Order: sequence, then C-alpha cells, then structure tokens
Amino acid sequence: MLIKEKVNQAVGLLKEFDIDCWITFVRESALNGDPTLAFLLGSDVTWHSSFIITSSGDTLAIVGQYDKKMVEDTGAYREVIGFVKGYKEPLLDHLRKINPKKIAVNYSKGSEIADGITHGMYLTLQEHLSEIGFERRLVSAETIVSALRERKTIFEQDCILRAITATEEIFQEVFTYIRPGRTEKEIAAFMKQEVMRRGLQLAWDPPTCPAVFTGPETAGAHYTPTDRQAEPGHILNMDFGVKYENYCSDLQRTFYILGKGEKAAPPAVQKGFDTIIDAIESARQAMKPGIQGIEIDTIARNIITAAGYEEFPHGLGHQVGRFAHDGTAMLGPAWEKYAQKPFLPIEKGMVFTIEPRLTVAGHGIATIEEMVVVTEDGAEYLSTPQKDLLLIRA
Repeated sequence: MLIKEKVNQAVGLLKEFDIDCWITFVRESALNGDPTLAFLLGSDVTWHSSFIITSSGDTLAIVGQYDKKMVEDTGAYREVIGFVKGYKEPLLDHLRKINPKKIAVNYSKGSEIADGITHGMYLTLQEHLSEIGFERRLVSAETIVSALRERKTIFEQDCILRAITATEEIFQEVFTYIRPGRTEKEIAAFMKQEVMRRGLQLAWDPPTCPAVFTGPETAGAHYTPTDRQAEPGHILNMDFGVKYENYCSDLQRTFYILGKGEKAAPPAVQKGFDTIIDAIESARQAMKPGIQGIEIDTIARNIITAAGYEEFPHGLGHQVGRFAHDGTAMLGPAWEKYAQKPFLPIEKGMVFTIEPRLTVAGHGIATIEEMVVVTEDGAEYLSTPQKDLLLIRA
C-alpha cells in the first residue's frame, strides 16, 4: 500500500517541479543504501538497480533477476525488467525511448535525505549516459525526495500517531516508577521493557533511546543514561520515541523530584517550565504553510531569551517520519550547520517536533518536545501537550 501510494505521489511531484525523469540508482543496498529506497521498494536489492519514474506516469524498475518478483509484488511499477548479465542495455534503451530533458538523481549538497547516491555510482551513471549523450542532463532530485518524505499521507500520519500514543502510554508508566534513588540507567531499562512488552521498536539507537537526564551538570542531550540517581530538587527530563510500522515518534517530558515538605516545584523551576510551555504554544500558533522555519524558531528563541535564559544551542524543531530526524525543511536559526534548511517553506503534511530548552540553575534542564502536523492553515498537535510539571513524590 505505502509503496504504490508514494510512487504515485512521486509522479505528481515530477510534474510539479518540471522534471521529466527521476532515477534512483543503487547496488548492495543493505550495505550502502539510499534512504529513498524505503518508499520505492521497502526492501534491499543486491545488484545494480534502477527505479525510474517519469512525469508522464511511466514507472520502470530494472533489477537483478532474483529481485524481480519482489519488485513486481509491490504493484507500483508498470514494468519490471530482471537482468542476469547486465543492466546497462535496458537502462539506456529505456532512456533513449523517453528522451528526458532533465534526469533527477539523488544527490544534494544541503540535505542528507536526498544524498543517497554514492560518488562511485554517480560516476558510473554519468559514464553510461555519456554513451547516448545524456550525461549533461543530470540534476539534483532534492526537491522531489524532500517533498516525497515530507508531505505525509494519511497512512503515514496514522502510523506516526500510533507511535506517539504508545510513547505517551510508556511515559505514564514510567511516571509511577520514578523515585528518588532510581538511576538514569534503571529508568531507561524500565522504559525499554515496556517497549518490548508492546512488541515495538525504539525510534533510534538503543544506547540513547531513551535518554534520561536528572539534575544539574548532565550532558543534557544525545548521551547514554548513567548511574546518576534522581534526587530531591532535581529536574529530570527524558527524550524517547518508538516505531510503529517503521514510523517514529520523538517526544520529551520533564519531571521534578519533590524535596521533603515540598508540595510544588520551587518558583525558579516552575518559571522555567512555564517559559517552555509558552514558547512551544506560541511557535505552534504561528506555523502555517508558506512560512519559513527560521521565523518559527525566532519566535520561540525570543521568548526564552526575553525570560532571562540563554538561547538553546540547537534548532527549535525537526521533521519526523521513518527516522526520528527526517526531512529537509526545519525550524531553526541561520547557522552554518543548518545550511538552507531553515529558509525552506513549511508545507501541509509535514510533521515537526517543537523542542525548546533552558537551564534552571542548581536544578537541571527543562525541556519538552511535542509533535505537530502542518495543516492547510496552521498546525495541530499530534501529541498530547504536557501542560503541567510532572511531580515525583518520595
């Protein structure tokens, strides 16, 4: 279902971006695969393989003989050619026949999701095309690949929503487990057991999913849980997600460990938490198709700094799909490492995180990560927003 849906979507994108032909050219994809292959086949191939889609709706796959039946079973390709000795002749014959003026291939300077072809495979393709005088017709497929991944279909959104629901349920379970004296490792292990019990997969690498940070002077992000114990007065935050049908969730929640006699968090902790809530909701309300990601990032960043905190050292949000970090367009500042991504327009069907953070001196890091989907005229929460600080009693 998904493969046919995305291949049909790709035909429309070729028309939209005025590109005649798109080729995804791969080999030994289990070893060195193109991330787009998940939408064109959903499995790996062994020998040199070409997946060709045109703006006229023609769809062709040229694959090794042993992969032919697998590709045919997707129902996404009008013709599937299985070769034994060589792929070049049917590839060039087909290109001569359709005579495309522009041939998009998966290379990109600014987007990792659209840079799947290896340098060697690019040179090989260019060499083949030179035999028929087409070598100067190659262009980047970045716009096609980005839109294909970013514009989530209803099926894709449903998978993401199911992953979010499971993640929120596990957060509820761990809320009853956290106690002073529990270590970051113990808390993470409890959550992983819940993932296994539900028959799901983690959304990213197990060493840092979940990431658990309690108290001040922690790594803060992208680090494995440690033997550090949750203690009264600590802010404890977690970054966690699961996969459902290969689609991810990515959420963060913040807790506070109450001290003796405390019935609520100290004013400084509550202020930090409330500032995060304000930044997330203000950013969501400003999101709509056509606006640049940098504009949304600026709104949240200004709220954080206006409240007296240092600006967070990362973008406000990234897209989520088959990977926890997916898509090209992002909600981010104009920093070198983000290249053109913050300046790309937000589009309907994109699924973003919104995740500002700040440090509360002596207590730890307050951060929440919600997920939203861009609609025709705004953005709606996919996750259930955390509105209250989760208080842990001894």
